[in-house]
Amino acid sequence: MILRRVRFLVAAASVTILAACRSGTDPSLGAGRTWRMGFSAFPPRNDIALALRALDQWTRRADAAIMHIGIPWAGLLQGIAPDSLLKADGVGLAEYFRGKGLPLTVTLDVTDGLNRSAEAPDLVAAGRSITEPAVQQLYRGYAVAVARLLRPDFLGLAAETNLIRVAAPVALYQAVVAMTNAVVPEIRVLNGGVRLYVSVQVETAWGRLGQGGGYVGVERDLADFPFVDALGLSSYPYLGGFREPEEIPVDYYARLAGGRTLPMLLVEGGWASESAEGFVSSPERQARYVSHQAALAERAKLERLFQLSFTDLDLTSFPGAPAILPLFARLGLVDIELRPKPALAAWDEIVARPRR
Repeated sequence: MILRRVRFLVAAASVTILAACRSGTDPSLGAGRTWRMGFSAFPPRNDIALALRALDQWTRRADAAIMHIGIPWAGLLQGIAPDSLLKADGVGLAEYFRGKGLPLTVTLDVTDGLNRSAEAPDLVAAGRSITEPAVQQLYRGYAVAVARLLRPDFLGLAAETNLIRVAAPVALYQAVVAMTNAVVPEIRVLNGGVRLYVSVQVETAWGRLGQGGGYVGVERDLADFPFVDALGLSSYPYLGGFREPEEIPVDYYARLAGGRTLPMLLVEGGWASESAEGFVSSPERQARYVSHQAALAERAKLERLFQLSFTDLDLTSFPGAPAILPLFARLGLVDIELRPKPALAAWDEIVARPRR
């Protein structure tokens, strides 16, 4: 579900930075939180000054940061070295976060984040596929460079694997399994301290998105990606049919662990503040979601809780964008001019709690 089509905005911002550089409420919440919280650097539009203002605003109300990176297939296919691509787009932002004292999480997205049935648009345009061994090798080289140059605490090797399995051709999912498992030994040798994960789509795991029939779980994902040191979660409950935030079960995240002590991270998600495309929402609903989510995080003992979108997206900056994009355009806790919504106050209350 990640808005990978806004990645070019982050590229511009990172270059500048381098140069400038209720189902129930858990009563234990008042005692603090177990998880770190933060956002990504997605800005409202291609405006460097606005992007830097947004970064300044959210880094003051966070104790972690995340980068969700679509594989730069076009550059890799042209023969550009992964190190060069990351130094142009990635290293500066990682250094900015490190300078702010924000531990970094990185998710690599290998397919189309707005259409899990399809390959990444750059690969489609080039007539290539991750089912090709040569393309998988490009991914492996890039993933190793990310581990070495960005030095994240957590590194996700693929996004929303269960939704890919449900929506995409079998060969595409099998390629994701093969390429991620193949790169793990290289990363372990290079950086044994990084904790690896893949992310799963929570609504899909509960049988509410992409498939029906009730709770499914993520046992298949844990079997196909046995290397994981943690489990990443992607959750947009309003797309799964929840009308009110309090309808979300308090074990919504925790149940996916299946009784394991596997660490879990919410690496993307949110609740839109405006109605669109068949669902009804409001700023007040979004604020209640942020508050209710703390109970979900506490029950699951999350290690990280990220909302990729600190700001809304200015849709006028995305001519020709996929029709699905408006579903994700109002996830921000501030609007496109960085004016706060009620959800920001709810976030600030939670992040102010001491970490246990």
